[in-house]
Amino acid sequence: MATSVQLPGNVQLHLDGASRSPHLLTFESFELPASNQRELGEPFPPGTVTPLALRPSTGDNITLDNSIETIKSLQAQDGLLTKKLALHGTLLFRGIPIHDANDFSRFAHAFGYKPHEIIGIVVNRPELAPNVAPANEAPKEVLIYNHNESPQVPHAPEYIFFYNHRAPVVGGESPISSSLELFHRAQQEIPEFIEELGEKGILSTVVYKLGQQYVGGSTLRQAFGKEIIDGDDAATQRAKIEAQIARYGRGKYTTWEWQDDETLVLTHRLPAIRTQPGTDLPTLFTGLAAYWKNKLNEGTARGRPSPTQQLYGDGTPIPEKYLEHLVKITDETRVLHKWQRGDVLVYDNIISQHGRQPWEGEQSDRVVLASLFDSVVPGAYKQDDWGQVIQALDG
Repeated sequence: MATSVQLPGNVQLHLDGASRSPHLLTFESFELPASNQRELGEPFPPGTVTPLALRPSTGDNITLDNSIETIKSLQAQDGLLTKKLALHGTLLFRGIPIHDANDFSRFAHAFGYKPHEIIGIVVNRPELAPNVAPANEAPKEVLIYNHNESPQVPHAPEYIFFYNHRAPVVGGESPISSSLELFHRAQQEIPEFIEELGEKGILSTVVYKLGQQYVGGSTLRQAFGKEIIDGDDAATQRAKIEAQIARYGRGKYTTWEWQDDETLVLTHRLPAIRTQPGTDLPTLFTGLAAYWKNKLNEGTARGRPSPTQQLYGDGTPIPEKYLEHLVKITDETRVLHKWQRGDVLVYDNIISQHGRQPWEGEQSDRVVLASLFDSVVPGAYKQDDWGQVIQALDG
């Protein structure tokens, strides 16, 4: 019999006050097996679990419409769900009648966040419904290790929604881990690495090509070509791509080089340590552990070609022992969410990391859709100007 994480007390989320409409739902917390849910360590308050699992109370008349109306009402209650996300890092919603991409889009938009405009994407995400796309189309054998979304570019989403439309029998779980806890452990166990990372940041070099570099990868035009139209000559296309890069607002900390085959090599100096808005707690906003795992898996079924190279911000290599230690901590602190059809996981991307486990069976046995949103930008850990990242400029 599977053991479960004991919640410190039942959580019930509902609209306060006499004006509560009788058709609104009450979301209540429930326990998951220990493989799916754990109590977070420092710096979290004792008893804080991830994910916080929520479902409508038994006896509620559950429809998609009243689920959406309840989400809107809870968010109108001083951003109640956003505050839960900022505490737990990830929320699971189960038992809501979401059946396709359009249902999922409506549910995700109910939280009131601004849809994320992807600039510099390295994976292909064709739109299936408003602000909804496949989560990742890499082959089923590929391991996508824990990471914050888009740490290799300056413009990253704040919230990530995943909806499960089809779950494999074996494998295909979505990992959940805390980048706040990762920083805390790393600062205790490898303090010299954290000190150096805080002082130097990372130098992230991303290669974009005219065609896909791997199955599920993006093309140069998908990454930066939203203003390009058929018939633009090469010079016009380059100018439009460079105008999109300028929207990062990074000045001298983002540079690029065009190669003869129209390959674009883009280099950013970025902070890998940022701070959570509202608490100023430091978080390792990074994909370094995933980057290291991918290097280990190069040439195997679990790996894939990487368009990204990451060094310290001064251009020196990051010692492998530190990357291995980040993997060790992550392995010790993550859970693997076993999907049920209709589940929705919501990640606060600033403080929670996600990924994808390989699975058995057919590629089509796992269908997970994603929706990305913006809210606030994580704060700077150091006062150096390269350490502060801003929202992409309008354009």
